[in-house]
Amino acid sequence: MPGPTLFVPPRRARRGAALTLVFMGALAAGAATAAWGAADGRPARPPAGEHGERQVLSHAAGRSAVAPRAADRHAADRHTVDRRAVEAAAERAVHDGKSGSEAAAELLSRSGDAWSAVYTPREYEGFALALDGAYVGVGLTTRRAEDGRMEVDGVRPGGPAERAGIAPGDRLLTVDGADVTGRPVTEVVSLLRGDGHSLGSWPVSAPGTTVRLGLQRGAERWERTLRRERLVTESVEVEELSRGAAGTLPATLIKVSSFTRGTGERVRAAVREAAPGEGILLDLRGNSGGLVAEAVTAASAFLDGGLVATYDVRGSRHVLRAEPGGDTRRPLVVLVDGGTMSAAELLTGALQDRGRTVVVGSRTFGKGSVQMPSRLADGSVAELTVGHYRTPAGRAVDGAGITPDLAVQGPAGDGGEKDAEARGRRVLSGLGGGA
Repeated sequence: MPGPTLFVPPRRARRGAALTLVFMGALAAGAATAAWGAADGRPARPPAGEHGERQVLSHAAGRSAVAPRAADRHAADRHTVDRRAVEAAAERAVHDGKSGSEAAAELLSRSGDAWSAVYTPREYEGFALALDGAYVGVGLTTRRAEDGRMEVDGVRPGGPAERAGIAPGDRLLTVDGADVTGRPVTEVVSLLRGDGHSLGSWPVSAPGTTVRLGLQRGAERWERTLRRERLVTESVEVEELSRGAAGTLPATLIKVSSFTRGTGERVRAAVREAAPGEGILLDLRGNSGGLVAEAVTAASAFLDGGLVATYDVRGSRHVLRAEPGGDTRRPLVVLVDGGTMSAAELLTGALQDRGRTVVVGSRTFGKGSVQMPSRLADGSVAELTVGHYRTPAGRAVDGAGITPDLAVQGPAGDGGEKDAEARGRRVLSGLGGGA
């Protein structure tokens, strides 16, 4: 079972609580954008139901004994839940012939903790699968048009949907005979994935199971039966940016959509392979988290060892450190927005505090609490908040986010995304990238 975690999980439905889903956008352009900013400039909670077929997670790793200050212990304990109380509640429920997971979820719903959650064994299996950067599905993403029609937004190359001839722009009419017109995207994703649980679970279905889709292209209507597969996602995309019209110099753009296994090494490889003298534009916009160990490895690409972050677990301080030998001379700009969360915020805060980068964009989400998994009496798993992490300068991220050095406001649809990248490139040129 994974150790201490920092993640933005989809919530299971709780009595009296609203259902919240956070989907990673690596499978569809614009699935997580700067449009998540609230009117007051603070990052808002992401909307329920984005376009992707997989969810957000994040794990912490690495530990070293450092004595915490009393004030830090108080701050960490303020929003934590007693693990023993949750385990005892589940055990009593099972003894009485009731659901242990429901008893634990009821206790959590009264705690006021926004991040603790309870998952069934099947749901937690999906969590473990997502840690490997994989998911089970048919390789398509959807969006709902203004008139309520459900459309195919993107198709994964080589996936079941593409092989069946499905293309972006096709209208999705039915899934296994159920009309999807007017339904929330989250419900359609649940049907596509074969999720038999309530919305908000970690959806995981077996490879080889089938789903029947009703489609329309123009006046033509047809049906296709697709077989779900285990699909691996690409968390890192690298692009060489040529000299811009405004005189910006060449640079390497490294877009990191999530920190799943292997992401950190892919970032390090991209930095090593960048042309001599080129700067790096590290794009963490819409990055909803991932394995914190991978974020620390990514930090090691730009730092020559030293502190990345600290996190506390019930009053005991732990330290995350970068490996020595990173490229500390190459100019670096990090792009962030309201969809930059958790492990991505940890990386941003480390590079900013260490004076290694200029951060461009809008304030990040503000998720800095640490969760610890605990197996309950009925086999379900409770992810309980046990503490919070801080940047090298001691800044608390939870509820505050990371403030960029250069603010660029505006959602992607209004040009904000392109503006941030253009500003980032100008800053990079000023730092000497490409010189």
